[in-house]
Amino acid sequence: MKTVAIYKPDSEEARATEDYLRDFTKQTGRTIETLDPETKEGIATCQSYDIVRYPTLLATSDDGQMQNMWVGLPLPTISEVSFYVS
Repeated sequence: MKTVAIYKPDSEEARATEDYLRDFTKQTGRTIETLDPETKEGIATCQSYDIVRYPTLLATSDDGQMQNMWVGLPLPTISEVSFYVS
């Protein structure tokens, strides 16, 4: 499985998202990939999964099928997301 945090690094929500990602790594020893929705890859991902609000945490299977998505603040608990991070 693959999990990615999609957020704008220069937004109001950036600090909360980055704090969450740092805490996630400290508690689980695993990292969540990040993606800026204003890059080519970010635009393509957002269009593919119909993402229009940030931050969004997106969990997909290895073949790209969406498994779960959490949109906006507050972000989900670390235990909710840790199942999806490989």
